[in-house]
Amino acid sequence: MPLNIDWQQILLHWMNLAILTGILYFLLYKPVKQFMAKREEYYKGLEQQASDKIAQAEQLKTEYQSKLDAAEEEIHQARAKAQQSVQQSAQEQLDQAHAQAEQIVAHAHAEADRFREQAVYDSQRDIRRLAETAARRLALQQDPFDQFLDLAEGGRQHEGQ
Repeated sequence: MPLNIDWQQILLHWMNLAILTGILYFLLYKPVKQFMAKREEYYKGLEQQASDKIAQAEQLKTEYQSKLDAAEEEIHQARAKAQQSVQQSAQEQLDQAHAQAEQIVAHAHAEADRFREQAVYDSQRDIRRLAETAARRLALQQDPFDQFLDLAEGGRQHEGQ
């Protein structure tokens, strides 16, 4: 052995290295690799769940947006119906007010006619009384001029009172 190399020692070291590598492979590398694979699958599963939930959330958002649009349309229609109802009610009240106004005017005309008829009746009664008084005085043979003055004085006394 010129360099003092012992091939048997080298071979034993290589075998020790191979055995140590094999044992470490089975004890450390393989379980770590399996652990990393499981971890990778776990995170891929989480990513898949997250993407599914995002897709589901987008779908729910679309559904809720369509429901919101439908609700807004329904509110718009209800508001239009309410406005129409209010306008119709206002028109009915306006029609009732016109009818009441016509009744009031008709009643006022009837009242005016009654008042006019009463005034005509009263004036005719006063004229009859005056005519009766004049006829009595003529029957008593009074002077027509004195009679006229008496009537005029009587009319002034009534007006003054």
